[in-house]
Amino acid sequence: MTELIYGFVTGILFGFCLQKGRVLRYDKQLGALRLADFTIVKFMLSHVVVAMVGVYLLYDLGLVKLAVKPTVLGGVVIGGLIFGFGWGLAGYCPGTAVAAVGEGRLDAVWAVLGMLVGAGLYAEAYPVLKVTVLTWGDFGRITLPQALGVNHWPVIGAVVVLTLLFFRQLERFEAARPALTLHKHTDAE
Repeated sequence: MTELIYGFVTGILFGFCLQKGRVLRYDKQLGALRLADFTIVKFMLSHVVVAMVGVYLLYDLGLVKLAVKPTVLGGVVIGGLIFGFGWGLAGYCPGTAVAAVGEGRLDAVWAVLGMLVGAGLYAEAYPVLKVTVLTWGDFGRITLPQALGVNHWPVIGAVVVLTLLFFRQLERFEAARPALTLHKHTDAE
C-alpha cells in the first residue's frame, strides 16, 4: 500500500511539474513535433537525468532494488513508432495527455481514450506478440553499464555532461533562429 501512495504522490508532483513547465500547452506540443521548440525535450531530459542520479543513489545506499526490464529491440522500435504516431495524431504524449485532462482540456480526453483502446488491443495481441515481435533483438535484463562492463557512475556522469552540452547547443540553436509563431485562432475568424 505504501508503494501505491508513493506512486500517487509522485504522479501528482510530476503532473504539477508538467503544468508549471507549460509543456501541456498546444504550442509547446506542436513546437516539439516540428522540432521548433525544445521546451518538452529539455523538460523530459532534465527529469530523466535527475531520476537516473536519484535512483542509482538510492540503489547504492541500499534503499531500493532495481527492477530492470528486458531490452527487446523489436518491441522498443515498434512501440516507439506507435508512440510517435499517437503523439503526432493526438498532439499529446501519454503523460501530457493525462495531465491535460487534469487541467480541464477536453481535447486530451480523446488521447486518453486512444491510450486505453491501444492498451486493450495490446493485451489482445500479446499472445502473438510474445512469440514474434517481443523476441526480436532480446538482450535480456541488461543495463548500459553492464553491457559496457563498467560501474554505473561513469556512465551517469557521461550522460549528465552530454545532456548539459546538448542543452547548451539547443539554447544556441534557439537563440540563432527566429521565434516560432503559431497562428492563433480567434472568434472573429
